[in-house]
Amino acid sequence: MIGYVLKRILMVLVGYLVAVLVGLIAVVVIYAILSSLPNAPAYFGLMELTPVAVLVVPPLGMFVYFLTIILTGMQTLVFALIAEFFSLRSFWLHMVFGAAAAAAGFMLIWPDAADDPERWADMGIVAGAGLVAGLIYWLIAGRDAGFRRPLIKAIPGKV
Repeated sequence: MIGYVLKRILMVLVGYLVAVLVGLIAVVVIYAILSSLPNAPAYFGLMELTPVAVLVVPPLGMFVYFLTIILTGMQTLVFALIAEFFSLRSFWLHMVFGAAAAAAGFMLIWPDAADDPERWADMGIVAGAGLVAGLIYWLIAGRDAGFRRPLIKAIPGKV
C-alpha cells in the first residue's frame, strides 16, 4: 500500500512538472497563432518573439519555469489532492483544474488584472494554456488518479 501511494505521489510530481513545461510552450503557440490573425495587436507579436530570449539565455528559461512552478504550485497541489482523494479521472475535470490553476497563478502576478481590460486577453491565453497543461497532466497522472488501489484485480482473459 505504501509503495502504491509513493508511486502516485511520484506520478503527480512528474505529471505536474511536464504539464508546466508544456503549458509554457502552449502560451507561446497561442500568442504566435493570435499574432498571425488580421488586425492583431502588435503586443501579440512581441509576446511571440519573447520566448526566443528564454531559449537563448537558459538561466532566464529556468527562471520562468521555476517562477511558473511557484505561482501555480499551491493551487495545483490542492487540485491534485482532490483528484487523488476522490479518484477523479475525468480529463475534462483535469483540464478545468489546469485552467483554474493557471488563471490563479496569473492573478498572483497581476492582482489588478480583473480591473484592467487589456489583461483579460492575457488571462484567457494563460487559462487556455492551462487547459493544455491539464490534459497533459491527465495523460501522465490523472487517468489513474486515486490513492486507493482497486480491491479486486481482473483475471487475465476474464472480465
